[in-house]
Amino acid sequence: MPVSQTPPAAVLTRHAEAETCADPSSVMTLLADSDGTAGGVTSYRSTFAEGAVGAPAHFHTRATELFFVISGALQVLVGEEVTVLEEGDFLAVPPHTPHAFAAAPGREADVLFVFTPGMGRFDYLRLLGRVMRGEADPKEIAESSERFDNHYVDSPVWRAALERSA
Repeated sequence: MPVSQTPPAAVLTRHAEAETCADPSSVMTLLADSDGTAGGVTSYRSTFAEGAVGAPAHFHTRATELFFVISGALQVLVGEEVTVLEEGDFLAVPPHTPHAFAAAPGREADVLFVFTPGMGRFDYLRLLGRVMRGEADPKEIAESSERFDNHYVDSPVWRAALERSA
């Protein structure tokens, strides 16, 4: 590293001080966003109630999304395959790969999410919470796809998996 550059500062987020965004079926705990990590990572933790739908099929063009299941089970779509991640499982989804996730049928899930490089997603998560609580128009999510690098796609495989879970 050139002498004139300073390394980014360490980021410590205490659980008791972390911002949370809640909707009727999940709580997202915001841990570190890209602006505080010199663009290195964005990370948050989501707890999903039984039956919670996390995200419809989408992809990112710039970041790899990492999933680590702390407890419970998470049903995920990766490409055209649906699988269940159990406690302790790790998944890395590279850019341009369609994916989706929800609490596994009959289960709750507690999941750590990390994006690398960081993507400035906290404003998206706040918007998502407002939409889920009926405080914002869902059109705002579609209108923000470029800003948050969140591109929604249709997935008949994911729709069928959700129908089987219902």
